[in-house]
Amino acid sequence: MGNLSAMLGVLSGFTAIWVVILVGYIAGRLNIFGPEGRYVLNRLTFLVASPALLFHTIARADISVIFGPQVFIAAISAFTVMTLYVLIARFALKRRSAELTVGALSAGQVNANNLGIPIAIFVLGDATYSVPVLLFQLAILQPLSLMLLDVQTQRVGSGVLGALKGVATNPMTLASLAGVLVATTGVSIPETVMNPIEILGGAAVPAMLMAFGISLVGSKPLQHGSGRRIDVMLVLTFKLIVHPLIAWFLAAVVFQLDSAGIFMAVILGVLPTAQNVQTTDLVTPW
Repeated sequence: MGNLSAMLGVLSGFTAIWVVILVGYIAGRLNIFGPEGRYVLNRLTFLVASPALLFHTIARADISVIFGPQVFIAAISAFTVMTLYVLIARFALKRRSAELTVGALSAGQVNANNLGIPIAIFVLGDATYSVPVLLFQLAILQPLSLMLLDVQTQRVGSGVLGALKGVATNPMTLASLAGVLVATTGVSIPETVMNPIEILGGAAVPAMLMAFGISLVGSKPLQHGSGRRIDVMLVLTFKLIVHPLIAWFLAAVVFQLDSAGIFMAVILGVLPTAQNVQTTDLVTPW
C-alpha cells in the first residue's frame, strides 16, 4: 500500500508538470503571448523568479545536502558522458572541435533549472535535490565549456576572464552563493524580507514550464535535410540511456544513497539538454 501511494504521488507530480507544459504548448500554438512570449518568460525566470527560488530554497536547506554526493554524481556522470560522446563523434562521425564541444554539452548538460526544479518540487517535495546539479553546471561546466569554445573558434575578448565574468554576473549563481552564505552562517533573515522572495520564487516553476512548452512549438530536430540526424540520435542515446545508467550506478552502488536520492540522480540524468546549450550553439561561429 505504501509503494502504491508513493507511485501515485510520483505520477501526480509528473502529471502536474506535463499539464503546465501542455498549456504552454497550446499557448504557443495559438500565439497568445505573441512572438516575444517565450523570451519574456525566460527572462522572468532567469533574472527574477529562479534566483528568488534558489535563494529561498538554499538559505533554508541543510548545507550537507547541497554539497553532498549529488554534486559528485552530477560531475562524474556529466564528464563521463561528454568524454564518451567526443570519442564516438570524433572518430566515427568525424566532427570538428567546436561541434564536438556543443554536442558533448548536449549529451552531458541537463535542464536542472527549468525541469529539474519543478520535478524536485512536485515529485519529491523539495527543490534542494536539484540544486547541487544546477550549481555544478553554473559554476564549473558552463564556464569551462565557454572557455574551450573560445579557444576552438579563436574568438577574441572573452576567454578566461569572459567566462569568469559570466559566472560572477549570473543572477542564479549570485542568488545561490547568497543562499549558501546564509545557510552556512546561520544568519536569521526576517520574514518581512523572506516572504516577498518566496512569492517571487513561486512564479519560477509555472513560468519555466510554460516557456518550455512554448519552445516545443515548431521544433523538428529530426527533420530531413537537417544534416545532423545522426548527431541528434547519438545525443538522445546518451541522454535517455547512458547518462541515467551512469547516474544510477554512482547513486546506488558507489554512494549508496536512499531511494529518493537514487531517484533524483536518475531523473536529473535523463532530463533534456539545458536550454543554454542552444544559446551557446547560436552564438558560436561555425
